[in-house]
Amino acid sequence: MSDFDSNPFADPDLNNPFKDPSVTQVTRNVPPGLDEYNPFSDSRTEHALAQAELLKRQEELERKAAELDRREREMQNLSQHGRKNNWPPLPGNFPVGPCFYQDFSVDIPVEFQKTVKIMYYLWMFHAVTLFLNIFGCLAWFCVDPTRGVDFGLSILWFLLFTPCSFVCWYRPLYGAFRSDSSFRFFVFFFVYICQFAVHVLQAAGFHNWGNCGWISSLTGLNKSIPVGIMMIIIAALFTASAVISLVMFKKVHGLYRTTGASFEKAQQEFATGVMSNKTVQTAAANAASSAATSAAQNAFKGNQM
Repeated sequence: MSDFDSNPFADPDLNNPFKDPSVTQVTRNVPPGLDEYNPFSDSRTEHALAQAELLKRQEELERKAAELDRREREMQNLSQHGRKNNWPPLPGNFPVGPCFYQDFSVDIPVEFQKTVKIMYYLWMFHAVTLFLNIFGCLAWFCVDPTRGVDFGLSILWFLLFTPCSFVCWYRPLYGAFRSDSSFRFFVFFFVYICQFAVHVLQAAGFHNWGNCGWISSLTGLNKSIPVGIMMIIIAALFTASAVISLVMFKKVHGLYRTTGASFEKAQQEFATGVMSNKTVQTAAANAASSAATSAAQNAFKGNQM
């Protein structure tokens, strides 16, 4: 009777399902790392990354919204008080005032401001190089009296290329990005190709061309080593201008392709601009009036005959 009175469930091993041999065999063969696997850890990590990405996008949108709001306020302020020319920055008592208005943060979209600023600095770099070229040609003229033509032309190139390059290719580029003008983009590309050719010729430095390029520098080095070194430095600056100009030409052309500009739009803008010009309208009106008067006179003469 004692066997029947004993409790079969009192044995802890028998009452524990995890002590079953089949279960213990499986748990012994658990793949490495599986016991540390947490199915909720990956989802939490992804959720954190997604939340961080959303916060980043939200900050970027808020920054752009603040930039647009600031530009809108500045444009309203300018419309109320007028856009006063601020370039070149001249003192108030100077007899000649600024000729252009320039403000990258107001006129140029945010994504193009860096490119336009680099082109502005490139224009300044070339202007400084032309100014140093005058002193290089002067030093060359001091050691070689036959180089008076180069010294005179160096002054002419500085006085000619500095304002012309600003007006002929930099301002069209500034206006093209400001108003998304296809016509101004084409003006810039045409003039800038010519500007690049000028950079190459200046870097070459042919004799009697007024440039301290590589050919002139090597010639000046035979006359005087200090003068030759000075001319070599200027030749390197001309070369840097040519290289940077080529790189920026490709950069601007790539941005131009993303703006949706085209040759057809340039033609339309040119035709619209010509027809809206007051001088052209006056000339067309005068021509039409003259043609009508001439036709009326011819008709009157024909009736008399």
